[in-house]
Amino acid sequence: MDEARINSLLTIALLAAFADGGKDERERARMRELATRLAGDRVDLAELDRKVLLERPPLADVVAPLSTLAERQYAYELAVAVVDADGVHGEAEAAFLRELALALGLKPTDAEQVVRQADEIAASPLGAAAAGSGPAAAAATPGRPAPDPADLDRRIVSASITNAALELLPESLASMAILPLQVRLVYRIGQLHGYELDQGHIKEFIAALGVGLTGQYLEQFGRKLLGGLLGSVLGGMGRTIGRQAASSGMAFATTWAIGQIARQYYGGGRQLDAARLKAAFAPLLEQGQGLVQRYGGEIAQRAQTIDIRRLPALIQQV
Repeated sequence: MDEARINSLLTIALLAAFADGGKDERERARMRELATRLAGDRVDLAELDRKVLLERPPLADVVAPLSTLAERQYAYELAVAVVDADGVHGEAEAAFLRELALALGLKPTDAEQVVRQADEIAASPLGAAAAGSGPAAAAATPGRPAPDPADLDRRIVSASITNAALELLPESLASMAILPLQVRLVYRIGQLHGYELDQGHIKEFIAALGVGLTGQYLEQFGRKLLGGLLGSVLGGMGRTIGRQAASSGMAFATTWAIGQIARQYYGGGRQLDAARLKAAFAPLLEQGQGLVQRYGGEIAQRAQTIDIRRLPALIQQV
């Protein structure tokens, strides 16, 4: 994929990330750091930063390098995934998506279907009852029995295998389900320890680990884009297990580490502050990366059984 198209897709991703206007300077710095790591010297980062953060480039100019329908459809699915990465998007983001679909020349019905499917996936981890935006989590229920350690292990490993399997599939919707499944895993671990969590608390918990939801999705996308993995997808050849191994392995390791740190945090009465959470997460992530090969066969097998039409139900099984 040439630099013009890489630049176009990165710009669309970053525009989507900032479409709600709510990112503070810490988040902006995180995005700049991420873009630097992803793009290296293949993209003029200073120009990209200026366009995205200091001005709003005309979308017609941004999408111009995307010449095929497959590329334009993927660009739109990417933007939808980014705005839904931390939950169902709001009106400002919806307006951006409508403008983007128009610039890309997509049929309104096709664009609306992508948004509807992504919103169903984004809303599936907790449901309406627990989808609040506040940071609070209810106190643990007194006298509640401790969860079975073997059951927790099974849940964490199973969720990690599922996310690694999702990353092997060619459909963009599959990748969109990875972050909601992580949210659902944290919710279930907290629930098993007697805490009733809302989505706002879980988002803050995951962000404290240094793997915020939007940033994590953009990094996942960047690995594929700049590693050449998207060429086969956009060319209609699909993703082979071999070419997706690195990205699939990271999905496994990140999910496993999030599950383990959530287990420590809620099992220990939420005594770890943000700094200690982040420090404890790094070795767990490394440990998770070391486990990937052990579960390689199960990951490949699960990838063959996932029904893309039932992703919300799949997330609820955690």
